Amino acid sequence: SPINHMEGLILNFRRSRHRTYGNQMIISVDGSDNREKAAKLVGKSVSWIATGKEKKEIKGKISSAHGNSGVLRVLFERGMPGQSIGTKVNLS
Repeated sequence: SPINHMEGLILNFRRSRHRTYGNQMIISVDGSDNREKAAKLVGKSVSWIATGKEKKEIKGKISSAHGNSGVLRVLFERGMPGQSIGTKVNLS
């Protein structure tokens, strides 16, 4: 695959004990295994294509690193469905 095309995996919603942020997701990206590598990806665009008949696309942007093991926070333009957890996203 070309260098500029990367894939990530949606791990979960960004959440706290009492609150879930419907339009913010935590994603992991191959090759990003520490905070420094994750910080280089901040600002990149992310797109998630829905599984199902209507191939809806929800776009987002990487907002920051999440923790020290290379995981990222993504701010999507609208709420994400629960079905998106465990599916792939494209980075550009």
